Amino acid sequence: MARAITAYLRRSDVPMRKALQQSIDRLAFPLTLDESFVPFETCGYLPCTLDGEDAGFDLRFKDAAAEAGATALLLSAIGDRNVAMSCKWGGDAREEAAALSVCAALAMDFGALVERDGALIPIEHLLGQTKKSLMGALV
Repeated sequence: MARAITAYLRRSDVPMRKALQQSIDRLAFPLTLDESFVPFETCGYLPCTLDGEDAGFDLRFKDAAAEAGATALLLSAIGDRNVAMSCKWGGDAREEAAALSVCAALAMDFGALVERDGALIPIEHLLGQTKKSLMGALV
């Protein structure tokens, strides 16, 4: 399984840090985004704290159609979502939990469709994956 996940959103729905953090908090995920997060300006490593520990990941804003590539089914599904927030991480379970937490919040409150390994993830499944990942990271 690739260490990457992508959230597709409409440009107008990409949240500022405060709104995204509030969404993460409502989901009761113990993740804090670094104050340096600025939509469309953040590029590269995004520092995060997961239950008091470092848990950052690589975040890049991309054109949704270019990120979806030649996958007609994915292009059809994302519709008018024109921004891809591409998240990648290393081998640390906290980094994966952080990226999943952000994508789950984007899906719950900002209309994102989330894709991993070429397939869209239903929100219920994404929330389950995130909770499982958090449990593994916080052991």
